[in-house]
Amino acid sequence: MPTIHDVARQAGVSASTVSHVINRTRHVREDTRLRVLHVMDELGYQPNRLARSLRSRRTHTFGVLLPNSANPFFAQVLLGIEAESYDCGYSTILGNANDEPDRELDYIDILLSKQVDGILLVSTGAYRQALDLLTARGIPVVMIDRSPGEEYDDFAIDTVLTENAQGGLLATRHLLALGHRRIACISGPIRLVPSARRVTGYREALAEAGVPLDEGLIVAGDFTHESGYRACRTLLARPEPPSALFVCNDLMAVGALCAIHEAGLAVPEHISVAGFDDIPLASFTVPRLTTIAQPAEEVGRRAVRLLVNRLSAPETPSRHERLPVRLVERDSCGPFRGANV
Repeated sequence: MPTIHDVARQAGVSASTVSHVINRTRHVREDTRLRVLHVMDELGYQPNRLARSLRSRRTHTFGVLLPNSANPFFAQVLLGIEAESYDCGYSTILGNANDEPDRELDYIDILLSKQVDGILLVSTGAYRQALDLLTARGIPVVMIDRSPGEEYDDFAIDTVLTENAQGGLLATRHLLALGHRRIACISGPIRLVPSARRVTGYREALAEAGVPLDEGLIVAGDFTHESGYRACRTLLARPEPPSALFVCNDLMAVGALCAIHEAGLAVPEHISVAGFDDIPLASFTVPRLTTIAQPAEEVGRRAVRLLVNRLSAPETPSRHERLPVRLVERDSCGPFRGANV
């Protein structure tokens, strides 16, 4: 295998110059840099990443921990994470908690054993245990999508979130503007901050319109299409079923569409459905799903930038970014036409 000294000899420069070209640690004249790169390519020289890691005490690797990698929203977030990490010179190691808090904590241990430089975490809800583990080891962490809440302010962490309450408000206002008053909500797990805030937006929209809240019209799911299907069947079986649904993610909305079809009802003629996330599938359901769009890839990219900045300036105050959401009107919502059954 060619060495750095072989490259230096053939390029007519010192080994330290070759090192500066590889690591970008000092300015090197452009003609010299190009000559070094040409010789590296000609000889097939590959820098020893392990040796560089030992010297710098950095692995240039980020750990990424998702609650459920099968969820298309998190797949889009991961696309942004991987793209930005690559652009910044980092690789990623992925862990899937499968919505199990204990598995999340096990994966944190695994990622720490891999000596990752930092962790990008979408928590299952095991906030306290996860943050205790990470801060005890002094590992920088950026929490994505799921903020631990104000009771965790003693942890110096960066976060990238979206305007979840605003999304719930926009979706419910849209249904109200179409004349619906009996609007149900299929929520995610209320212990998760994003889900709770989406329901808060739903409640606020009803209150500002002067529509009494029926607590029986709020049914919890778990962000899977199966739970959306079950929750919708429960709502349709009520003596006075809703004329519209605000569903707190698109996967559950897909399950709800299936339950409505099985009940012999049409969307939006008999019942309107609005989702949350704007996953790619939302454009291909029948009918196409009206939903709240989150900038999933940009969420991932922003999180990586915060982590890179944290590594270069560890003493800076915590940063909290909150990205906007928007209503995407498609075909699954229509005007209120009276009782749906």
